[in-house]
Amino acid sequence: MTAPAVPAPSARRLRTRATLLAVLGEHGTLSRAEISRLTGLSRSAVSSAVTDLLDEGLVSEDATTTGPPAAGRGRRAAAVSLRRAHALVLAFDFGHTHLTAAVADTSGTVLGEATAHLDVDNHPREVLQAAETLAGQALDAAGHRLDGITAIAAGIPGALDTRTNVVRAPSTLSQWIGMDPAAELGRVFGRPVTVGNDAEMGARGERAHGAGGTVNDLIYVKASTGIGAGLLLDGRLYRGASGISGEIGHIQLPDTGTWCRCGNRGCLESVVSITEVRRRLAHVLAPGARPGEHVDLPPLDRLADVPAAARVIGEAGRTIGRVLADLVNCLNPAAIVIGGELGQAGAPLVHGIRESVDRYAQPAVAEAVDIRTSRLGLRSELYGAIDAAVAAAVGG
Repeated sequence: MTAPAVPAPSARRLRTRATLLAVLGEHGTLSRAEISRLTGLSRSAVSSAVTDLLDEGLVSEDATTTGPPAAGRGRRAAAVSLRRAHALVLAFDFGHTHLTAAVADTSGTVLGEATAHLDVDNHPREVLQAAETLAGQALDAAGHRLDGITAIAAGIPGALDTRTNVVRAPSTLSQWIGMDPAAELGRVFGRPVTVGNDAEMGARGERAHGAGGTVNDLIYVKASTGIGAGLLLDGRLYRGASGISGEIGHIQLPDTGTWCRCGNRGCLESVVSITEVRRRLAHVLAPGARPGEHVDLPPLDRLADVPAAARVIGEAGRTIGRVLADLVNCLNPAAIVIGGELGQAGAPLVHGIRESVDRYAQPAVAEAVDIRTSRLGLRSELYGAIDAAVAAAVGG
């Protein structure tokens, strides 16, 4: 007699499970009550999810490792913690000019990694070969072999059509157009690979391990050569009808005539990309430099106390904030996290964004949103790919 099919877990149950894994990865050992407080989940939902994770061997629960006794019971509250080495994952962060591979466990702890600087946009075949090489180096550093990896995920800096899994936008990754990165990487490693847009991965990384905390309505902005947004709405990633949501870098600004690589004039990223901001910083910090001459600039995080530089960075923030104000009006997020290279500029950038959001968004939604810089710096996308691989490994 055939056994009845076991129903698949509901989407809500899977989200609860992923939330528990994330909060345990960030905070380590927690009681069930602490998990409920940190996540906002009901105690019954936490109890059910912990039971499931215990059954699967992904967590352990020990009544001897926490401090105060449970209220009204005269005994210590049981402590829940991840079984850190239960599964190993492999993650990739594809940037425009770099590729990083990392081996991590289910808590998101990086055990080994390797990075190479290369032209990702224009040499896809060489980059795929480099991915295999870097994976080997990261595995060696972690002391593991590829056959010990449970799941693999990667973030790429371009628009990925989720209906076909192919790269679509010709303005970025122009030599990748029509390629299926998941299939290509799958052939390299002989197993399925989860692939997503880099801003999407940044949102995942900040939610699981960074400044996103337990926020369920979050906009992550990657501000680098291009400007894109990863959208986390009601605790779930929002990708749009074809997976190409969040292209805020191509929202057009009034009264600007700068040509963008997409073929339009006045796109946000043509005005405040990291390249444009550095050009303006070079002008104010090295006014005697000839046009086109290379100027060595201090790291952006050291320029907050330089008045002229802070003004340039603040103006970039106000320009970005003008676009984000419309997004805030539409989505009413709880937090905006600014990442990417421009996110390293810190307070002057955040203050500029805040000024525009307060000026142009409706007062109630502007008041509700917290604007902060990435806690993970330039590693948000890598940690997002780790989170995606862990989710694939544990069925989240």
